[in-house]
Amino acid sequence: MNTFQNLFDTYNWDETLQSIFNKTENDVLSALAATKRDLEDFKALLSPAAKPFIEQMAQQSRMLTKKRFGNTIQMYAPMYLSNECQNICTYCGFSMTNKIPRRTLTDAEILKEVAFLKEKGYDHILLVTGEANKTVGVPYIKNAIQLIRSHFSNITIEVQPLDQDEYELLVENGLYAVLVYQETYHRNEYKKHHPKGRKSNFDYRLDTPDRLGKAGIHKIGLGALFGLEDWRADSFFTALHLKYLQKNYWKTKYSISFPRLRPHSGGLEPKVEMTDADLVQTICAFRLLDEDVELSMSTRESEIFRNNIVNLGITSISAESKTNPGGYAVEPQSLEQFEISDERSTEDVVAMLKTQGLEVVWKDWEQFSH
Repeated sequence: MNTFQNLFDTYNWDETLQSIFNKTENDVLSALAATKRDLEDFKALLSPAAKPFIEQMAQQSRMLTKKRFGNTIQMYAPMYLSNECQNICTYCGFSMTNKIPRRTLTDAEILKEVAFLKEKGYDHILLVTGEANKTVGVPYIKNAIQLIRSHFSNITIEVQPLDQDEYELLVENGLYAVLVYQETYHRNEYKKHHPKGRKSNFDYRLDTPDRLGKAGIHKIGLGALFGLEDWRADSFFTALHLKYLQKNYWKTKYSISFPRLRPHSGGLEPKVEMTDADLVQTICAFRLLDEDVELSMSTRESEIFRNNIVNLGITSISAESKTNPGGYAVEPQSLEQFEISDERSTEDVVAMLKTQGLEVVWKDWEQFSH
């Protein structure tokens, strides 16, 4: 069975990284001048040689985004259903080894959280759980979707990777999109950060988007957790994955997220630092590679950074996020998965977006644009 893994295994991490660093100023100028860019152009735009051209990249990125998405940006909210987890992940506050109070929301508690988010105006929700099959497996997720689907136009999940038939079941019950981050595409480094639990299976996680595509999911979200390994190589492999999926599952829409390591209980320092300028360069490189892909920015990033990035290619943004189960209305003080940085209210973020000349969209892009 052909999956992304077959393509992925033809690449060498160190050689890929070296090829990015070998890109020259001429390669960058050629990429900027291109009307249709390929993965070699993307390498050039990620390279150190592109640093002097970030302003030019940002201007082109802004123009392409306005051409495809107009002066609009979508709002979404994450809702954490459970912090139960059977994995050990070195960078996550929910890791099994962390001695924290565990809780999973009941139906009544879920609806209490929903009421809070609906009051704020949200129509696109992201359901998040730890990876604990017995507690928050497919039956729990299916029930949660059925419980809330009349309240939201779009339901996205970020949960443990599932089998194709399980995704098909959830799609039948109202699931719209799935976010599944590889965390890092560096196989050995991945193993180091996921020593125990189902998540330690690198290949199963890598092939998850293939199973989603085959299950007929409407949208797939990809990304790497920047800081675990070199951000340039992880960005390239994310783009390689995106292009493979677009070719093979062309009916599906795609989004890219850009999480950087944030403080959490048990703390992990980034192996490779990604500066704000590096993140701007990466976001613009993705927009220049693909003008149709949705680019998402969470509250992991600071207020100032988010203010500056919303006009440079980002198409969806969260606000007032809580990363703990019941964090909005049920139990605001429980332990978060990671610390958010931008703590402004939804109303304040909406006001900021309007001052930037952006119109807020609460429904999904495809519904909005068709």
